[in-house]
Amino acid sequence: MIKHIPVLPQETIKYLAPSKNQNFIDATCGLGGHTRLILEKNGPKGKVLAIDQDAEALEMAKKNLKNFGKRIDFEKSNFSKLGLIIRHWSVERVDGILFDLGVSSYQLEKPERGFSFIHTGPLDMRMSEENTRISAKDIVNSWDEKKLKEIFRKYGEEPYAGKIAHEIIKARLQKPISTTSELVEIIKRATPPKYRINMEKHFATRIFQALRIATNDELKALESGLKQALQVLSPGGRMAVISFHSLEDRTVKNFFLENPSLEILTSKPIIASNQEVNLNPRARSAKLRAATKL
Repeated sequence: MIKHIPVLPQETIKYLAPSKNQNFIDATCGLGGHTRLILEKNGPKGKVLAIDQDAEALEMAKKNLKNFGKRIDFEKSNFSKLGLIIRHWSVERVDGILFDLGVSSYQLEKPERGFSFIHTGPLDMRMSEENTRISAKDIVNSWDEKKLKEIFRKYGEEPYAGKIAHEIIKARLQKPISTTSELVEIIKRATPPKYRINMEKHFATRIFQALRIATNDELKALESGLKQALQVLSPGGRMAVISFHSLEDRTVKNFFLENPSLEILTSKPIIASNQEVNLNPRARSAKLRAATKL
C-alpha cells in the first residue's frame, strides 16, 4: 500500500477547521493523505467527497481509506466539473473544500506517466487519458515554434524559451521526440552550462511544468473549479488551496481578492517549515491560501 505524505498538513487542517459531523470535498484526493486528516476530525457522521481524475490514484485512495466506510464517497473526475459532481452527493451543506494542485509524488515516480525528467519514459503527462485528448508528445511534435515558445514563457517562466523551442523544432525534423530523456537532452543543448549549474531545481523543471500545464489545461480547469467551489460551498464554509508554482498561486490570490463573498484568512500564502521541507522536499514550493464564504 502506497501512502500519501500530504504537504502542509497541520496548516491545512488549521484553516479548513473540520469539526464534528461537518461535510467536506477533497477536490484533489490523490492517495488520500489530506482526506484522512479531515475524516479524523469530522466524525462520527461527517462525510468527505473525494475527487480525483487519476484512476490509479483513486483506487489506492480507496484502499488507504477503507476504514472510514460510508463516510467517504469517491468520484473519478476533474474538479472543473464540480458543479455536476455535487448534484449526486446527498448532503445538506458543504463546510469546506480543499484543492491540492499539481502533480503528485506518486505520478512523478511512475516513469510510464511521463511527468518525470529524472526517469526515462514516454512523453505523456496526461493526468487522465480519458479526459485529455492530447499528450505532451503531441504538443512537442506538432505545435509550431512560436506556440511552443509562448507556453514555455507563460506556463514555465523559462528565460530560454525561444532557444529551447527552436532546438525542439530542429530535433523533431530528424525524428519524433518520444521520451522524457530525449526532451531533457534537447533542453540541455539549448541552455548554457552556467545557467544549468546555478539553478536550484533541475534545468528541465520549467519546461516539463509548462508542458504538463498545457497538456492538461490546468489553469483553465483551476479557474473553473474555484468558481464552482464558491457556488457549492455553504455560507460559513472554508476553501483552502495549495499551489506549487507562481501562476497557480496568482490565480488563487486574484480569485480570492475579486470575490466580495469571500473573507481571506491568509494575508499572505502559508509556506512549509524547514523541518517539513527536510522530511518532504515536495513541500518546498507549496503555498496555502484560505478563505471563508460570508
